Amino acid sequence: MLGDLEPIKKLIRRFEEENPDIRVKDETLPAETGEQHQFYVINLQGKSSDFDVFALDVIWVQEFAKAGWLRDISHILPPERRDEFFQGPMNVSTYDNSVYAIPWYIDAGVLYYRKDLLEKHGFSPPKTWYELIQIASEITRNEPGTYGFIWQGKQYEGLVCNVLEYIWGNGGDIIKNGHVAIDSPENQRALTLMRDLIYRYGVTPELVTTTIEDSARHIFGKGKAVFMRNWPYAWNLFERYGSPIKGKVGVSPLPSFPGHQSVSTLGGWQLGINEYSKHPEEAERFIQFFTSYEVQKTLSLTVGYKPTLKKLYEDRDLIRAQPFTASLYVVFEHARPRPVTPFYMMISQVMQPEFSAVLSRVKKPEQALKSARNQIEFILSAEE
Repeated sequence: MLGDLEPIKKLIRRFEEENPDIRVKDETLPAETGEQHQFYVINLQGKSSDFDVFALDVIWVQEFAKAGWLRDISHILPPERRDEFFQGPMNVSTYDNSVYAIPWYIDAGVLYYRKDLLEKHGFSPPKTWYELIQIASEITRNEPGTYGFIWQGKQYEGLVCNVLEYIWGNGGDIIKNGHVAIDSPENQRALTLMRDLIYRYGVTPELVTTTIEDSARHIFGKGKAVFMRNWPYAWNLFERYGSPIKGKVGVSPLPSFPGHQSVSTLGGWQLGINEYSKHPEEAERFIQFFTSYEVQKTLSLTVGYKPTLKKLYEDRDLIRAQPFTASLYVVFEHARPRPVTPFYMMISQVMQPEFSAVLSRVKKPEQALKSARNQIEFILSAEE
């Protein structure tokens, strides 16, 4: 997870005060989601009961539920309550018509921009990627030492999230009507543009091929970039006392290709219960507390984690503290999940090196996408 974790620890202590018969031991795993996934797979394959409740990336729930590692918790989230949550995270929390996790906080890619610099040079937030290139080029010419556009280009899951936003924002997809469609002309154009941001237009530095969320945030947070693609958590950190860009940051939907709608990759985290837990009833009380209205509101105000409960986007306190909160509702409503399949992690492991090879100019987009198609078709054939 990203951001300041101290408010979470305070909420754990509050839960213990309200539930004096329960003691919670919290542990933090490395920030890299791949390492977290590996930790859980190893322990759950061994039927470990060392942890009761754990946070799951949206892309893990299907895999873990199919493997029998998650406790069915449909009874604590009956059908009439499921519409309270955004559809995207609710869908990925459901496997074979049963609920195996409760959406905790939602993520979707957004565009951060230096509103002071855009106003200074007479620009509005870009609607298309080509507008972003034009604006970034103009501003960086007049603001020495400033990058145009920072995003997550390292070979890891974050790169997949970024690439999908270009693919979907150009009318493409990975799997379409049950068939692998990753090597389409639309996707070739999307991946070509990402490469061209670095080497043709020069608005993105080559160091982006090693950049993850927090390293991108640090660059933008020091006032060294005009635009940044990241998740909503970063806003609170930019608005802290002493931040060089406090009061200078705007947030808008991601650009798209001309003639297409902006689409963000659905991210976020769910809370689930280990099937091998020795304390399932206590675990249920814990996740009900941590996904409640008040706790989600607190986490949004203190950490920047955006609520999965739709009603919170009408909350006056949230809108006052974070003016862009209401506009995020539309972003989250239209955010798209990565392919919802128990085999997604295998598909991602195929896409990551192929996308990375394009950004480092080892492969041409059409070569990388054709290779990815062949491998994904092989993976999905095992599902049939």
